[in-house]
This record gives sequence, C-alpha cells and structure tokens, in this order.
Amino acid sequence: MNQYFTNNKELKSEVRVIKYTYGSNCYEFLSDNGVFSKNKIDFGSITLIETYLKNKKDIKSFLDVGCGYGFLSIILARELKISGVGVDVNLRALDLAQKNAKLNQASVSFKESNIYENVEGTFDLIITNPPIRAGKEVVMNILVDAQKHLNPDGEVWAVIRKDQGAKSIIKVLLDTYRVEVKEKNKGFYVFCCKSC
Repeated sequence: MNQYFTNNKELKSEVRVIKYTYGSNCYEFLSDNGVFSKNKIDFGSITLIETYLKNKKDIKSFLDVGCGYGFLSIILARELKISGVGVDVNLRALDLAQKNAKLNQASVSFKESNIYENVEGTFDLIITNPPIRAGKEVVMNILVDAQKHLNPDGEVWAVIRKDQGAKSIIKVLLDTYRVEVKEKNKGFYVFCCKSC
C-alpha cells in the first residue's frame, strides 16, 4: 500500500470535492486517491485550524509543512487575508493544492520540498499536521527544525493524537521550545511552540 507521503504515478485518479465551512465562508477542496484524508477533511486538521484562528495574533507570513491538498494553507490565507507557502513531497497533493488555491481565491504558493529542503526565508507561523506514518524521526525533524525558519516571536502550531505519541513528543520539544497545549479534542492535542 502506498502512503500519502510517497508518489505513485500508477495510482488511478478519482477526483472528488470536499466542502468545509468556517463562519460565513464556504470552501471547496478537490481531493483524490493517494493523498492524506482523501474523503473528508481530517478532524485533527479542523481542530488545529479552528484552535489557531481562535487564538490568532497578527502575522504576515506562514509556512504549512506537509500541506497535502492545501486545507490549512488556504483557510489561513483567506481568513487572515495574507499570503503563505505550503510544502509537501506528494506531487499529486501539490497539484490539487494549486488548483484549490485558485478555486478558493487564496494567496498561497505551493512547492515540492522534503520537509525544509526547498524552503527559503523565515515565517511568523509554521503550521503542521505532521505525517505520523512517515515515522517519529520525520515528525521530530519537522517540529524541531522549524525554529531555523521562524521570525523572531514566531510560533510553531501542530496537532498530534495522544495515542500517536503527543505527550512524549511534547516532552522532547521542551528542550527546544516553550510549549503550550491549546486544545484537547477527541484525543487530538493542538499545541503551540515558541522559542525559549
């Protein structure tokens, strides 16, 4: 079985539309086989974005690591009226993300990058629903190395399920950041990391 963080050109395409509403804004996302959460918006991603928007501060830039078909990026760009960047290794997901940005009139540029490999510049916010199935090393690289790409006073926001190691991951992150759990919802932990 191919994972959503790999590329399989042989995989049959079956594009579908997923809808999501935030406040008075209605969004539509194209999804397909071979991408993360292909049939519905992932509950962890919804919990992350809605918690962030409740606690948001004034930012000018963001980076979405492991952006998939662009859900987090597009909501952030539209709701905060700013531009951002989304990166992923899955080419099919990135193609969908670009189409979704146009569809939802969101100012986001998407590019292929293995974690921060092709990332340039620094950001006020790095947001991620990390690919747990890619392994703990990948997840920790996303979270720990984020500090190199943050502006002063920048924040890293992430969501991880309790049964996928949220507590132990947060414990490790305390060596690098001040970490605050912002939400616990159905086993999902949303947390914010700030440089010490």
